Amino acid sequence: MTNTNARVFVWLGLVLALWLNYETWQRDYVVKPDTISGSATVAASNAAAASSLGNSIPGAAGSAANTPVAPAAPGAATPVTAMPTTVAAAAPATIPGVIAAANNGQGAGTIRVRTDVLDLDVSLQGGELKRADLLQYPQVKGQSAPVRLFNTDAVGHYSLQTGLSGPAGAARPTHLAVFTSAQIDYELGTSSDELRVPLTWTDGAGVTVTKTLILHRGQYRIDVQYDVQNDSATPWQASSYAQILRDNVPLPRSMFNVESYAAKVPAYDDGTKYQKLALDKDDDKNLSRDIKGGWIAGLQHHFVAAVVPASADTYHYGMQVQGNQYLLSVAGPSKVVAPGTVAALKETLYVGPKLQAQLGAIAERLDLVADYGMLTVLSKPLFTVLEYVHNAVGNWGLAIILVTLLLKLLFYPLSESSGKSMAKMRVLAPRIKALQETYKDDKEQLGKKMMEIYQKEKINPIAGCLPMLIQMPVFFAFYWVLLESVEMRQAPFFGWITDISSKDPFYILPVLMAIAMFVQYKLNPAPADPVQAKVFMILPLVMSVTFAFFPAGLVLYWVTNTVLSIAQQWNINRRIEAMSTKDRAQA
Repeated sequence: MTNTNARVFVWLGLVLALWLNYETWQRDYVVKPDTISGSATVAASNAAAASSLGNSIPGAAGSAANTPVAPAAPGAATPVTAMPTTVAAAAPATIPGVIAAANNGQGAGTIRVRTDVLDLDVSLQGGELKRADLLQYPQVKGQSAPVRLFNTDAVGHYSLQTGLSGPAGAARPTHLAVFTSAQIDYELGTSSDELRVPLTWTDGAGVTVTKTLILHRGQYRIDVQYDVQNDSATPWQASSYAQILRDNVPLPRSMFNVESYAAKVPAYDDGTKYQKLALDKDDDKNLSRDIKGGWIAGLQHHFVAAVVPASADTYHYGMQVQGNQYLLSVAGPSKVVAPGTVAALKETLYVGPKLQAQLGAIAERLDLVADYGMLTVLSKPLFTVLEYVHNAVGNWGLAIILVTLLLKLLFYPLSESSGKSMAKMRVLAPRIKALQETYKDDKEQLGKKMMEIYQKEKINPIAGCLPMLIQMPVFFAFYWVLLESVEMRQAPFFGWITDISSKDPFYILPVLMAIAMFVQYKLNPAPADPVQAKVFMILPLVMSVTFAFFPAGLVLYWVTNTVLSIAQQWNINRRIEAMSTKDRAQA
């Protein structure tokens, strides 16, 4: 039975190694082999795909036929049935590869908008978000250049477009229309918590639309409000829409660059369920659904751009894909503004880090863009506890240590029971070895005699595996929390560990981990099989080399958990050995 116990530990180690390889394969397989052959090839393929997409849609270079058209029936959800005439299917003038033809709004001018957390370039053509610098998130720790979400380059194009569409041929403030602005520079003042950026459009026939971007202090939320003043003699019909346009240029895979494994994919919520979309699946890339109370998002590691439509209305969700490019959009119901009246249409944007508190406050399940995968059920509460402790102590590394201690206390009764079994097996090791020598040619009798000893001494020979079995899911949950939570991005611990979300730069924690695991091995009963004993001797080294490239916070968790396990097992061994000595003396 001791051999069985040892084999279980070996298998657990193999499971961990296999899981790591599986995770790598899962991330690699979504990228086709021909997309990572080099920058020249990528650029060529993107240009070809863009040309194909542009040629397949009338007006791709910016003609009127390319603008969205609202449905004829007012109040109905905008249908997506034909690419040239609908919001979701209409290709914007900024499709990569046809940017030069469309001029990308450069002639219309750009205004700059700044708050305490955002620095934006907003095009006067459609109010398109062309650049978004996240001022509190440096791209590289210690350097001044901030993370930038949007760009309008031919390769790697990424932008967020909003507008109002209308009946075919009618003038509407779409993402191609030119707006005017009273200023070219807007900045949030120290005395205000809100910044309003009004952009104005008129059809020349009595209708004026003021498109206002509303930004908030400390927030990455951007409210978009359309105020329609109809001073004409006829009803005016329009439908609001928003779309995320992205060219996902793949990065060469590298185990030293977690960004190369990040899922830069579109996602949406249908009001009941959050779903990521695969660009190579027909059902996903041909998305066409009417949804109430959902949202759309463009994901990447730690950051997101999202659109949250008005929850009271039904919007049409659609996507189109060419190669690495996708256009994910929402189109609202048609609204009619009577002559001499004013109407307002609203949507909410989010442009920034995956801060779960801010995301959750905007829309239900929007915080799930911090994607913990299949272990969300464990990772979400684990993050909640970590965040609570962090708010109290102010250090994420210290929070990991304290939460590990709390988890150890939570499972203390189970680990105490298994630890006693391990300690008793350690005391009984000489007797078990003698039995193995006596019955080495009679396996059946050996098993019977060993079982008699276990029953008499009340030992569960596989009890030592239970804490490990429980620890593995928690370990994986910690892995996803550290990998996906932007709150821990570039967060320092103490001393040489300046970023717990990246590997230990001097590999000190992995070395401490190897030492701790070796001490833990010595406290447990040694395997009877010499081969298994050697495997266990080198397992700490193998594990520490594997963990050397893991986030330092994850290694910190493992080291803390192992040290606490050592302290507990040492105390149990001491007590069991004292009891055994006392029993022998009385006998």
